[in-house]
Amino acid sequence: MPTSPIAVAMSGGVDSSTVAALLAREGAPIVGLTLQLWDQTRLAGKHGIPEQPKAGRCCSIDDVYDARRVAEHLGIPYYVVNQQERFERDVVRPFVSEYLAGRTPIPCSLCNDHLKFDQLLTTARSIGAEKIATGHYAINEFDEARGRWILKRPVDRTKDQTYFLFGLTQQQLAHTLFPLGRMTKPAVRELARESGIASADKPDSQEICFIPGGDYKSFITAYLEEQNETLPDSAGELVSAGGAKLGAHEGIHGFTIGQRKGLGVSSPTPLYVIHIDPATHKVTLGADDELATLKLRANRLNWISIAELRAPMRVRAKIRHRHEPAWATLEPSGEGEVVATFDEPQRAVTPGQSAVFYEDDEVVGGGWIL
Repeated sequence: MPTSPIAVAMSGGVDSSTVAALLAREGAPIVGLTLQLWDQTRLAGKHGIPEQPKAGRCCSIDDVYDARRVAEHLGIPYYVVNQQERFERDVVRPFVSEYLAGRTPIPCSLCNDHLKFDQLLTTARSIGAEKIATGHYAINEFDEARGRWILKRPVDRTKDQTYFLFGLTQQQLAHTLFPLGRMTKPAVRELARESGIASADKPDSQEICFIPGGDYKSFITAYLEEQNETLPDSAGELVSAGGAKLGAHEGIHGFTIGQRKGLGVSSPTPLYVIHIDPATHKVTLGADDELATLKLRANRLNWISIAELRAPMRVRAKIRHRHEPAWATLEPSGEGEVVATFDEPQRAVTPGQSAVFYEDDEVVGGGWIL
């Protein structure tokens, strides 16, 4: 085991707590770090936002308390690092801006890129730690032949978090440990119980940490009001794929590709959002089969198993967290962009989401859907 301490990113949940217990059991010198990212009471009571945070959200005050309690139980040093300003700048602000532009953001990937594997590593080094360990379900290992760190899907595919980790750099992967990558969730909970971890049966967090109740429209309204900013007027028409007017809407930030509920129109057959035009503010509705598409474009790319994409490559492409990766041909397209052409049409390819590309169990890389 290393002589310099390992900084364990402790969220208060069972996974990161088990990582700390596992490393402590192995005799590793460890220190617990928790990032304080968002004041959960900040917008409480405004525009229908709940007064009390709902259970199942990460990064709450209760989570900090749980993490501290685990650290005390294990007898390890523990610190809370306030990163609220950077979190707002690099995660919350882009989240709001993306929705206002008619795209659907994925803040967890931004948080990983800018906070959990960037700022956390900087903080760790400031206290003498050269590596960080997290409770993510993923595997990283160095490939001597390629001279690169490789990110792989975990043993427990039901908990696979590689989709949210595609933005990790070679330098970050070299200094990160994923101790749970070869474990199943039931085995993690059992180890937590054996180690006397109080959060052994704590439910997993399910919601975006700064969106109370999952109502992102209310959050955007309340956040802009708090910032003394006006909600942009993006009201417009609801139209069919053929251009016929079906109704009107109050703003494109209220829609996402594939949405069925809350459209404000009645129809004898189900209608879904199939396109959002930020220039004209038109939201196009159509049948479920009109959501299917054969291609996607992505930019802001990060490559992991390869240095760059120089020629067409066969991959499996994952377009959202719960999407089963689908076969596609990946090709470079212009400066800093790729095109993925699927073998079979895929449902609800959504601008603003991540597209992550796999070769067998390895993450080739990923980018942001245009």
